[in-house]
Formats: sequence, C-alpha cells, structure tokens
Amino acid sequence: MALSLQEQLLKAGLTDKKKVKQVKQQKHKQAKEQQRHKVVETNEAKEAAAAAIEAKKNKDRELNQQTKIEAEKKAVVAQIKQLIEVNKQPRGKGDIVCNFTDGTLIKRMYVNAATQKDISQGKLAIVKYEQGYELVPMPVADKIAERDSQLVVYRVDNLSKEDKASSEQDDWYADYQIPDDLSW
Repeated sequence: MALSLQEQLLKAGLTDKKKVKQVKQQKHKQAKEQQRHKVVETNEAKEAAAAAIEAKKNKDRELNQQTKIEAEKKAVVAQIKQLIEVNKQPRGKGDIVCNFTDGTLIKRMYVNAATQKDISQGKLAIVKYEQGYELVPMPVADKIAERDSQLVVYRVDNLSKEDKASSEQDDWYADYQIPDDLSW
C-alpha cells in the first residue's frame, strides 16, 4: 500500500509524532476558522488565468471590430467602383476644353458640345476614378457623394452663387406694392 507523506517522513526519521500531530491541529484550526468567518481562499493562479482570458477576449473583440470596419470600407469602395463603371458617360471625341478644379489643382478634360452642355446644366458631374476622371449622371454623383464626398470633383448645382446673390438683390423691393394705374 501507498504510504502518506507523513508516514514516510516518520519512517525515515525526518519528523516525529509530535510535529505531525501539531501540523494536523494547525490545518484543522485553519479549516474551522475559514468556516466560521466564511473566508474564501483566493487562488492567485486562477485569478491570473481569468484575467488573461478576459484580456484575450477584449483583444479579440477589438480585432473583430477592426476587421469589420475594414470589410465595410472595402464594400463601400466596391460599391463606388461599380456605380462609376455602370454609369460612366462617354466623353465623345471632343475639342472643347472643360476645366475643373480637383482640390487646388486645375484639371482639364476634352469633351464634345453636347457633353459640355450637359455638364453646365447640371445633368453630369465629374468624379475621380482610379487614376483619371469620369462623367456620371447627377443622381449617381449624389449616391457616390453619400459614400465618399471627396470623389465627386465637379458638379453644377441648380443655382450658382452669382445667381443666388442676384436673386437676393432683386428681392429688396418685394415688400412694396406696385400701383395698378401704371401703363406701359
């Protein structure tokens, strides 16, 4: 039969019965005191393992969030690319220069007369695509601007700033009544 550690130590002569009895009493007292005071022993190894697991979970959550954000960005880029590919308008072999600004740079695009008219009327917009520029219809430009406003380089709104300013200047007399007896 297997002997306990205490019995082995007694046989080897490394301890005596008095010390064995003393150790048993001490362990018994500790157990009683823990029951009386309801003291729970804290296992530091278990706490460290639990903290490590929690830290790993938090790190995994952050990594998942980052990969999700990157996937959403890629999806938006793919949507924009598809919108431009499907809806880009032909420029035609034009000899009319259409100047526009891209940030602080002035760029130019050669278009035909019909395309220039559509651009100036606000039917077409110029968007940045890969290394160049493309023409797309205004509703498509609005959808692209919702996803990334920096890609819409040039668009004509219904009223330019000068038209708005002149219409505000003309309205100063709107509060006055026009007499009916005027004849022209």
